[in-house]
Amino acid sequence: MLTALTIKNYALIDELQVNFNDGFTIITGETGAGKSILLGGLSLILGKRADLSSLKQPDEKCVIEAVFDVKHYALEAFFKDEDLDYEPQTIIRREILPSGKSRAFVNDSPVNLNSLQSLGNQLVDIHSQHQTLQLTQNDFQFQVIDALAGNDENLVEYSEYLVQYKKFKTELDELFALKAEAIKEHDYNTFLLNELEEAKLVDGEMESLESEYETLNNIEDIKERLSEAYQLLGEEQMGIMAMLSNLKNAIQKLSAVSSKYEDLFDRVNSCFIEMDDVFGEVDALQENLEADPMRLEVVNLKLQGIHNLMQKHQTDSITELIEIRNELSKQVAVTQNLDETIAQKEADIATMASKLDTVSKEIHKKRMNAIPDLRGQLQAILSDLGMPNAQFKIELVLGDHYFNNGKDSLSFLFSANKGGNFNDLKKAASGGELSRIMLAIKLILSNYIQLPTIMFDEIDSGVSGEISNKMGDIMLQMSKNMQVFSITHLPQIAAKGHSHFKVFKEDVDNLTQTNLVKLNHDDRIVEIAQMLGGKELSSSAIAHAKELLN
Repeated sequence: MLTALTIKNYALIDELQVNFNDGFTIITGETGAGKSILLGGLSLILGKRADLSSLKQPDEKCVIEAVFDVKHYALEAFFKDEDLDYEPQTIIRREILPSGKSRAFVNDSPVNLNSLQSLGNQLVDIHSQHQTLQLTQNDFQFQVIDALAGNDENLVEYSEYLVQYKKFKTELDELFALKAEAIKEHDYNTFLLNELEEAKLVDGEMESLESEYETLNNIEDIKERLSEAYQLLGEEQMGIMAMLSNLKNAIQKLSAVSSKYEDLFDRVNSCFIEMDDVFGEVDALQENLEADPMRLEVVNLKLQGIHNLMQKHQTDSITELIEIRNELSKQVAVTQNLDETIAQKEADIATMASKLDTVSKEIHKKRMNAIPDLRGQLQAILSDLGMPNAQFKIELVLGDHYFNNGKDSLSFLFSANKGGNFNDLKKAASGGELSRIMLAIKLILSNYIQLPTIMFDEIDSGVSGEISNKMGDIMLQMSKNMQVFSITHLPQIAAKGHSHFKVFKEDVDNLTQTNLVKLNHDDRIVEIAQMLGGKELSSSAIAHAKELLN
């Protein structure tokens, strides 16, 4: 509820600070005194856009601050989602700078207008002629029925299932789109995959294939060089092996003479052993070296195939080709398994649809049970408000489509006259009738859910004294469960308030200012008497005012 309001430098208000209580609060004042200014200032707190014309002194900033007791509104989740500090006594401040810029704060944390509007809608309901248009909207009508039906938990469950259902439907659509695209690419990807698999690629084989190709391609030259090396090593008289053998024998004889030649002998003998091993390897290479034109052709074709694949896929190594092959294999496998995946997703959707159907039937059942009660309460209240022939026909049909709040289609029809035809509310009810219907609905809702602070802005305009008296009774009854404000010109309503404020204008230093003051009991008698009989107070007006207050 709204516990305090401070307004500085706004319109005709220089500075105003006022505290409010719970229950039923009355605001009165002459036409043009500034009641609309109060509403305008409060609207800024609730997220309305501001402009420089709001500033009383254009070179100073405008500050509007409101304190709300929010402990009964279950707003902890909202504050968490908006990353705001939750306080049971929440302070909202709005500043309009001389530059025209506007800033908003909730518990000293800056917020944007969207967040401020979302919070404001849950704190204050300014009841106006424009707001009655909500009555003609299905969403609002469903909210009223569901409040009476006690569908909160069912609707939360339904909403959770619907989120999953829509998610699965989206995923299924994506799978079908993927399948359509995959079918186009499947044959080509399969061709590429087969081509890579037929190449039988082995990581690192490129180097060995290139080495083998060079050997086979130069076999005659290699033979010639190996033969020459063999002759140099093995020629009987002048060959390297024969000369090393002679050298070894000579040094061996020296080592027999003196031990200082033993090291030299060991080194020569080591060279002989190593060279003998080389000689044997050259001999073996000659023996095993044979021309193989067929193998050369195979290796050449293999290398050409690999080079063609590397050029085709714009890669530099067999490793990259293998990665491409593996990715193609996955794509082909996904395409081949899409039907199975689609079937599983369709089964998930069917399961979720079954859950939605079960919950929506329960929602429908509770709504059907609540409708007669709603219709009866509405007609009884409207009868007291001067609409004795008002009738409602509320029809609910359980359909096949999943809406955000169930599967029901709602027809909320109204007839104001006995024997009249039923029609949509926006066609069958006048503005004044809509206003009274909205008042009746909010009275009913206040008995079932915690409503925000409500401010009725001259809801009694154009109604008779008896009807206004009934309206006052309704607002007083509502104030048992919530904070209610009424801006009124009618003494019958003003007398019913628990507290009473008067808006008035006064001239200070040749400047007109709007102010707001709380009236005590005696002040209320005077104010109501003036509302009854004008500025000139009569004893009968005062007596009547006292009677109304008592």
